[in-house]
Amino acid sequence: MAQLAAEGKAAEVLFWVGCAGSFDARAQKVTVAFCKILNEAKVDFAILGTEESCTGDPARRAGNEFVFQMTALQNVEVLNMYGVKKIVTACPHCFNTIKNEYPDLGGNYEVIHHTQFIQDLIADGRLKIQEGGVFEGKKITYHDSCYLGRVNGVYEAPRSILESLDNDLVELKRSRANGLCCGAGGAQMFKEDEPGDKRINTERVEEAINSGASIIAANCPFCITMLSDGVKSFDKQEEVMVFDLAELIVNNNKL
Repeated sequence: MAQLAAEGKAAEVLFWVGCAGSFDARAQKVTVAFCKILNEAKVDFAILGTEESCTGDPARRAGNEFVFQMTALQNVEVLNMYGVKKIVTACPHCFNTIKNEYPDLGGNYEVIHHTQFIQDLIADGRLKIQEGGVFEGKKITYHDSCYLGRVNGVYEAPRSILESLDNDLVELKRSRANGLCCGAGGAQMFKEDEPGDKRINTERVEEAINSGASIIAANCPFCITMLSDGVKSFDKQEEVMVFDLAELIVNNNKL
């Protein structure tokens, strides 16, 4: 964004990369995949780079309102300075925080999750999905992340993307508004397990394995980490793969 501003230009959309997408090795693959899709669809986008800070979501969920507001106000100042209007992000936590909580702090933007953005690109004909791709006829199940699903009611966009890949979509017993958390939300990602008989991600992955699917599709870096760990706990990582929807498209279209 700084480079564009120096040239007196502005991007069509700001891609908010997020902490996981920037620093987590697994989530970085999703960031790269989504950028490949944006480039393929010739989307005029930019990132903040080092000017992007954590949205403050984990701090607020963990109860540290002071840190949340300090971080959020800093981000709002940067976004407003560049006159940002439209933001797309691959993280439902970033999506929810910027969309629903930043307006209270003076940050009003059109915020879109990357699954919604990809669906729009497909619907508008800007992104063509290769027919007869690698996922044709394969059993894929979809995990609804809490912050995209139950919190923001986005259920159809991810499923629409999966349908375009000609796969056999197997719905989990607990899906949509009745979906089960991966176990990482609410800042649980950053703390030790509480006493109990079973980890939530183990419970969720067991459900996915029992569905007979060979691929678990997700839309959130936290979910991908938790689901992948769950698959490893069953020693099924050779049989069941966990992918973000953007990665599925890149693999299908060989981008």
